[in-house]
Amino acid sequence: MGAKSAQLKRPKVIRVVGLQVLVTLFVSGGCLLTGDMVLAYSSFFGGMVCSVPNLYFAWQVFMHQGAQAAKQIVKSFYRAEAVKFGLTAVLFALVFILVRPLNPISFFLTYAVVQVVHWLAPLVVKR
Repeated sequence: MGAKSAQLKRPKVIRVVGLQVLVTLFVSGGCLLTGDMVLAYSSFFGGMVCSVPNLYFAWQVFMHQGAQAAKQIVKSFYRAEAVKFGLTAVLFALVFILVRPLNPISFFLTYAVVQVVHWLAPLVVKR
């Protein structure tokens, strides 16, 4: 058994975040086709408020690997989840403070659709 076969493969969570961004672009692009720019950028921001914290979480949690790094993995998991929560709150606040005009229905619907992509991740990332 070589050293290469003993290594664990890293999870393919980047596929999930990539799919979230793709869905965001698809939905906001569809809204742009309606000719309503406010609808389009509101959708874009809704999807990105969901995707960006997930990208940060994936980057932080899967930085460490292996049984010897188990304590580091657990620490990074809890820290990344806390920062992800805070980052989501900050991004929500920034959008609602800085983006005028904003279509909140489009914003929240796209956020929800992109979140559902995250929930369906086991179908995207095979075990």
